[in-house]
Amino acid sequence: MRDITLGQYYPGNSVLHRADPRAKLVCAILYIAAVFMCRSALAFIVIIAATAVSIALSGIPLRVLLRSMKSLIFIIIFTAFINLFLTTSGELLFQFYFIKIYSKGIINTIVMILRITLLIAGSGVFLTYTTTPIALTDGLEQLLAPLRKLRLPVHEFSMMMTIALRFIPTLVEETDKIMNAQKARGADFGTGSLLSRARALLPILIPLFIAAFRRADELAIAMECRCYHGGEGRTRMNVLHLRTPDFAIMAFCVILCIAAALINTYIPIFTLIG
Repeated sequence: MRDITLGQYYPGNSVLHRADPRAKLVCAILYIAAVFMCRSALAFIVIIAATAVSIALSGIPLRVLLRSMKSLIFIIIFTAFINLFLTTSGELLFQFYFIKIYSKGIINTIVMILRITLLIAGSGVFLTYTTTPIALTDGLEQLLAPLRKLRLPVHEFSMMMTIALRFIPTLVEETDKIMNAQKARGADFGTGSLLSRARALLPILIPLFIAAFRRADELAIAMECRCYHGGEGRTRMNVLHLRTPDFAIMAFCVILCIAAALINTYIPIFTLIG
């Protein structure tokens, strides 16, 4: 549980750490769009190279990114299983009784694993690892500022999103403490059938929910004590300004999206998805 770093901020002074949070939010959206546009091996190679450049610019050690994948191993394995064994198109490569593996299933499995891995690494580099929760709130609020004309609570929505993201490592730490306490009392979470393991999680879930509600109540009291009343009339200590490096990062992501689209259309080398 201690190895789960999803949602945590990694301190640093890199180019991406100093970038405007609005620019990083736009880059994250463009990057996700580019990943989903990939339909050929060459397009994936370009995205992987761009991700490697982004990781290098962020100054985040590769081991930190790999540790963040541990929390999603089950999702990756489950997705790979679904695509590998339930795809029935393409050339039949292997058959054992009712188990059949097709060439299209292997390709879909590889594509989904690549997409999930790239999405986790890229979104983490552009957002949570290089952006503090306060900066992320300010950037998201200013990007959604035009929606205020529709009387939407932009500030409250941004605050809720950031608090939820920030509470991920807190809840992980709380879960680790509860599991250690239950193990000290003789609880066993690693043996038995799947049903018995699920039942063994009940002594963890109940105190975890109680701890989460207690932390939420303490946070609400702390915000009220600091005279927090929403975004109306709120001023900022640090005013955001877009600078030349911010425009360069956004241009890099725009070029990445265009390159992925052009490669799919004009250079469909080893097309993976039809």
